[in-house]
Amino acid sequence: MLNSIDSSAIASNIKHHAEFKPLFSPEHFSPLKAYHATAKSVLDALLINWNATYDYYNKANVKQAYYLSMEFLQGRALTNAIGNLELTGKYAEALKQLGQNLEDVASQICICYIKMNQEPDAALGNGGLGRLASCFLDSLATLNYPAWGYGLRYKYCLFKQIITKDGQEEVAEDWLEMGYPWEIVRNDVSYPVKFYGKVVEGTDGRKHWIGGENIKAVAHDVPIPGYKTRVTNNLRLWSTTVPSKDFDLGAFNAGDHVKANEAHLNAEKICHILYPGDESQEGKILRLKQQYTLCSASLQDIVARFESRAGDSVKWEDFPSKVAVQMNDTHPTLCIPELMRILIDVKGLSWDEAWSITERTVAYTNHTVLPEALEKWSLDIMQKLLPRHVEIIETIDEELINTIVSKYGTEDTSLLKKKLQEMRILDNVDLPASVAKLFIIPKEKKEPPSKLKQKLLVKSLDTIDEEETELKEEAEATVLSEMIEEKVESDDIEGEEEDSEDELDPFVKWNPKLPRVVRMANLCVVGGHSVNGVAEIHSEIVKQEVFNSFYEMWPTKFQNKTNGVTPRRWILFCNPELSSIISKWIGSDDWVLNTGKLAELKKFADNKDLQSEWRAAKRANKMKVVSLIREKTGYIVSPDAMFDVQVKRIHEYKRQLLNILGIVYRYKKMKEMSSKERTTNFVPRVCIFGGKAFATYIQAKRIVKFITDVAATVNHDPDIGDLLKVVFVPDYNVSVAETLIPASELSQHISTAGMEASGTSNMKFAMNGCILIGTLDGANVEIREEVGEENFFLFGAEAHEIAGLRKERAEGKFMPDPRFEEVKEFVRSGVFGTYNYDELMGSWKGMKVMDVQIIFLLARTSPVTLNARKKLMKRTEIRK
Repeated sequence: MLNSIDSSAIASNIKHHAEFKPLFSPEHFSPLKAYHATAKSVLDALLINWNATYDYYNKANVKQAYYLSMEFLQGRALTNAIGNLELTGKYAEALKQLGQNLEDVASQICICYIKMNQEPDAALGNGGLGRLASCFLDSLATLNYPAWGYGLRYKYCLFKQIITKDGQEEVAEDWLEMGYPWEIVRNDVSYPVKFYGKVVEGTDGRKHWIGGENIKAVAHDVPIPGYKTRVTNNLRLWSTTVPSKDFDLGAFNAGDHVKANEAHLNAEKICHILYPGDESQEGKILRLKQQYTLCSASLQDIVARFESRAGDSVKWEDFPSKVAVQMNDTHPTLCIPELMRILIDVKGLSWDEAWSITERTVAYTNHTVLPEALEKWSLDIMQKLLPRHVEIIETIDEELINTIVSKYGTEDTSLLKKKLQEMRILDNVDLPASVAKLFIIPKEKKEPPSKLKQKLLVKSLDTIDEEETELKEEAEATVLSEMIEEKVESDDIEGEEEDSEDELDPFVKWNPKLPRVVRMANLCVVGGHSVNGVAEIHSEIVKQEVFNSFYEMWPTKFQNKTNGVTPRRWILFCNPELSSIISKWIGSDDWVLNTGKLAELKKFADNKDLQSEWRAAKRANKMKVVSLIREKTGYIVSPDAMFDVQVKRIHEYKRQLLNILGIVYRYKKMKEMSSKERTTNFVPRVCIFGGKAFATYIQAKRIVKFITDVAATVNHDPDIGDLLKVVFVPDYNVSVAETLIPASELSQHISTAGMEASGTSNMKFAMNGCILIGTLDGANVEIREEVGEENFFLFGAEAHEIAGLRKERAEGKFMPDPRFEEVKEFVRSGVFGTYNYDELMGSWKGMKVMDVQIIFLLARTSPVTLNARKKLMKRTEIRK
C-alpha cells in the first residue's frame, strides 16, 4: 500500500507536518525543519504498520519475545526507516520538490558556520552490547518474529566525547534538545516502581512490600520496521518521574526550593545517565535503581499484556508458552526475583509454581569473561533498596545449596566446598546450619597419655649407657615411670576436654572483613532455562571456565549463539555504492535478506571490471572519510593511503595501546631512514582510532591522550608527510561508523585471545570488503573460517597459549622484545611532548591479564605472522 504513494503525495504530507505540527519558527523551511517534518511523515507510515502488527499479535495471542537491555545503540533512524519501507527514492524526490536534498536533511547543515546534525544519533547506548541489541530488533522485525525491546530513555546517555590537548573530556549528550520525532509518548502506559520500605506478612499469608520511595515509569515507543515487510515491532523505553502531587508546594513557597523538587529529581535522575559512576555509595544505588526500574516496569507491562490477551481465562501455567524474556547480559538479572515477586505476592501463586514459570520464561546471554563485568552487587545495598527481592534471592540460594549437596554428596567435603564457593548466588554469607555442620574441622589431637609415657620411657632408657648393669637400668626405669604416671593423671582430663571441641570451616560463616555480595551472573544461570555465549570460542570458555560447575550440573542449558549484524544498515544503506555493485554482479538484491548469496561473487573475483568498480566504490567512500576527518580533527589525509582502522570502546584488553605502540615503532624507523628509503619501505597509511573511554577509567583515558599526542607529532612532521598519519576521530558513534567502515582497507581486531566475547565490528568491516588483522578471538575465529586463512592476517598468541605466557612472566622467564624497550625509550625522550607517561608505561610492567609486553609487536608470535604483516604493508593491490 505504501509503495503506491507517489512522491507528490509524500511532499504534500511533509509540508502538512511542517505547517500544522510546527516545532520551529515559520519564517523558512530550513533543513532542520525539513528533517523533523520528514520524520513525522515517515512515522505516519510506520504507525499504520505498527498498529496492524500490534493488532495481529493481540488477536492471534502469539508467543512474544521481549529483549531487555540497558543499551540500544540505534543510530539515526531516517535513512534506515525509509530504506526498510522501500521509499528512499520517493522521499528523495519529494524533498527535491520542496527544495531540499535527502542527504542533507538526513545528515548535517552549516548554521552560522557551525556544523549541526539534523538527526543526532539516539543516545541510548555506548558499545557493542547496545549495537547488537539494535541489530537484533531490526532482524527480528525483518524475519517477522513477534518481539519487542525494552530499555531506558536516557536524557544524557554516557557522554559526548571531546578531544582537547589534555585528551578526552566528557560533556552531556544533547540528542533530545531539539526533540526526538521518532517516539510516541504513551502517557496512559505507566507503572509504579518502589524502592526501600519494608516487608510485612498480611492476614492472607502473602508478603507485602510497603512504604519506601515510589516513582512512576512512563512508556515511550519507538517503531522498529522490518525490511520488505509490514511487520513493525516496538522498542519501549521508560522515562521516570513522580506525580505532580509529590512536588512540595509548601516547601517551595517557604523558600526551600531544593526540598520542594527533591522527589522529582530523585525520580528523573534514574534516566539521566547510562552507567553512572559507581565509585560512591550514591552511584551504586543509582545504578541498581536503573536496573530494577528496567526490570520492574517491563515485567509489569509484559504481565499486563499476557493477562489482556488471555481475557477471562488466565492460566499462569501458559505464561512461558506465550512469553520469552531474554536478558542481554547481567544488567536485567533482577527480572528473576521481580517476576517471582509479581507471581507470588501479587498473583497469589505458590513458590513452586512461580519458580517453574520463571525458570521456563527467562534466558540469559553472557557477553564477557572479564571478572569485573560479571556483576556483583552489595547485599547490604540491595537489602536496603529491595528488601523483598533479597528475601526471594536468599530462598533461591538456599534451594541451590540443597541442589549442590544432593548432586555432589557429602563424602568428599573438599569437592563440595569448592562447588559451593563457585556456584552460590550469595557470596560471603552464612551457609544454612544444616549444611554448615558438614564442614567440621577436627582439632589436632594431642598424644594419648599412655603413648606419651611410653615414648618418654624409651627415650630416657636410650640415653643410659648400654654397658651399665641390668639392675641399674631397672631402677632408673622405675623412678622415671613413677614420674610420668603422676604427670599423665593430671593431663588426661584436660586432653579429653580439648579434644571434644571441633571447629567449623571458616568459609561457612560471614567474614566481616569482606563484603557480602549477590553474584548476578550466577543468579542468571540458576534462574533461566538457557545460557548462551556469543561466539563459538566464547561459548566454550563459558562452559569450560566461567561457569564450568554449572555446566557440569545442567549441560543442556548452555548453547552458542554467535552474534550478527544487520546487512541492511551495515551494507545496503551505509554503502550504497558497493551494494549496487553486488546486486549487479549477483543479478538481484536477494542477498540483503539471504547473505549466503554473497558467495556467488567468488566466481567473479578475478574479473577486471568488477575489481575496477569495487576500487571506485572504495575510493568514493574514502573521500567521504577525508572530509569527515578534516571536519572533526582539522587533519588532511590522502585518499591514496591505506586506511587502517581500529574503532571500539577503549579498554586495555582491546589493546589500542598495542596498536599505537606499533605505530610509534614504525614512525621511529621512518625517522631513521632517508626520504628515498622511507618511500621504498613503507606504504602510505592513515591509522584511524575511535572510541570512548569510560569517564572513571583512568588508564583508558591515558591511552586516548597518548594516541592524540602521537598524532599531533606525526601529522606535523614534514619528513613523513603522507606516508603516515594518525587520527583519533572524536565522539565515535553509529553514524561515524557508517562512514568509516565502508572506506576501510585494513581493520585491527587484536584483543587478547580469549577475552573478546564476540565482537561485531569485525563483521561489519568484513562485509564491506575490508581485510582484518586479528587474534583468534571471538567471532574472528568464525570469520577466518568463512573468508579463508589467506584473507585473514593472524596476530598474536591463541587463547590456549595465554595461560602459559602469563605463567612464564610470573616466573620471571619472559624477556621482552628488544623493539618494546626501544619504543619505551623513544617515548621517554619527549618526542611526543612534555606529558609524563610514567603511569602509562609503568602499566606495561605490571599488566597480567592484559599484558602488553607478552604479545607486543608479535614478540611471541611465529615468524610466519611477522612476514604476513610485512607482506600486508606491501600489498597495495589489497583493495581488490
